[in-house]
Amino acid sequence: MESYLIDYLVVVKKFAQFTGRAARKEFWTFTIINFLVGAAFGLLGHIPIFGVIFSIASALFYAAIFIPSMAVGMRRLHDTNRSGYFLFIALIPFIGIFIFLALCALEGTPDENQYGPNPGDYISDFSS
Repeated sequence: MESYLIDYLVVVKKFAQFTGRAARKEFWTFTIINFLVGAAFGLLGHIPIFGVIFSIASALFYAAIFIPSMAVGMRRLHDTNRSGYFLFIALIPFIGIFIFLALCALEGTPDENQYGPNPGDYISDFSS
């Protein structure tokens, strides 16, 4: 569990780094933890007494992770040797997010590509 939190914090640390590449583990750890936190806020938001508090907390959370989510998504696309503009595919109604997630699930380029060196499985650089 601690490893996943460190992985999550690595992405948060690189919150505005839109260059380079992100390994699948980096992207999916960040995405799944955000989904779980969002689901928890959604469930807790239905409690009558605390609903407003958790709704506000949810909005603040999503505002805080908006830029890091875009940055890690763009770096993940770079790993598959695609332009960051493919991020806008997610805006296509109904199917866009599924296409984007499918692109992010693909294996990255094994060698260096135009966006940088292969990030490997995942290089944790939280200490730097």
